[in-house]
Amino acid sequence: MSPGFGLKGSGSMSKPATVGDNLSAHRHGWLKKTNVQKWIFVLLSITPAFGGYLVFTLYPNLLSVYYSFLHWDGIGEPTYVGFKNFVYMFEDPYVWRALGHNLLFMVTIPPAVILISLVLAYVLTNRKYWGSSVFKVFFFFPNVLSTVVIALLWSFIYDGSFGLLNAFLGLIGIEMGNFYWLGEKTALWAIIPPAIWGGVGFYIVIFVNAMVTIPKSLYESALLEGAGHRTRLFTITLPLISPIIRVATLFLALGVIKGFENVLTLTNGGPAGGTDVIGLYMFNIAFGKGSHDYGYASAIGMLLFVILITSKWLSDKWLPNQSIEY
Repeated sequence: MSPGFGLKGSGSMSKPATVGDNLSAHRHGWLKKTNVQKWIFVLLSITPAFGGYLVFTLYPNLLSVYYSFLHWDGIGEPTYVGFKNFVYMFEDPYVWRALGHNLLFMVTIPPAVILISLVLAYVLTNRKYWGSSVFKVFFFFPNVLSTVVIALLWSFIYDGSFGLLNAFLGLIGIEMGNFYWLGEKTALWAIIPPAIWGGVGFYIVIFVNAMVTIPKSLYESALLEGAGHRTRLFTITLPLISPIIRVATLFLALGVIKGFENVLTLTNGGPAGGTDVIGLYMFNIAFGKGSHDYGYASAIGMLLFVILITSKWLSDKWLPNQSIEY
């Protein structure tokens, strides 16, 4: 009998499955199962964070765009007004006054914080003082406190009757009487020192950690060439940590533009709007005393969003974004 007797199709016998083939099929199935498990794990890992971003960031922002075309007090029936909120916003003098205050804070607070933090970080890194670690903790202490607590502390310092500032000035021969520093004449400038004091400690820690990564051999070579502290600071330290300085400046500038907790606690925008900033003005329109207008507040929020995006673009264009290596 021929070997192909009784077989349909080909006259040759089919090759029986080997142990290797079974193992290959088993491995292929196991691999597919592993890929599925991997993607399930990835989805489960990112879902909480991404879901929180969608619910608490993206969705409110998109909703603000919708609200900006409405007149709505948050309770009654909303009324569609089109671009009237934006037209009124550009005609509102309080908006531009608040933006002027933001501009003042942006050109004073970030440079002061960066300068003071760099000087103190350089001193702590290159001058081996006794108890340097204690000084680091001391400088960082304001960052342990919330912005509201810092503002409340400074409100007591600025008090005219029992404030520490008037008492200190009296000790050095400058009698201020019961002068109230959060009054009409000085309130705007009195907001700047608390913001600087509350931000310096964090950036000292950032700059110290950046400076300690610079190779000691660079400073030793500079010392052999007779370079002093100033030369080493401007030719070695600052160029090597310039990317860190750039990011710190960006964070500070954006924080000053959108932040208002310090002003809210110290003056609530007063007296007579003399310290109002754009974030606080928007907050008071939406949630302050009297009538509420979520639509107009949302329109101001859109303006604030454009300002933040523009500031980021300008910082990327003007601030150097390249690291230097020796």
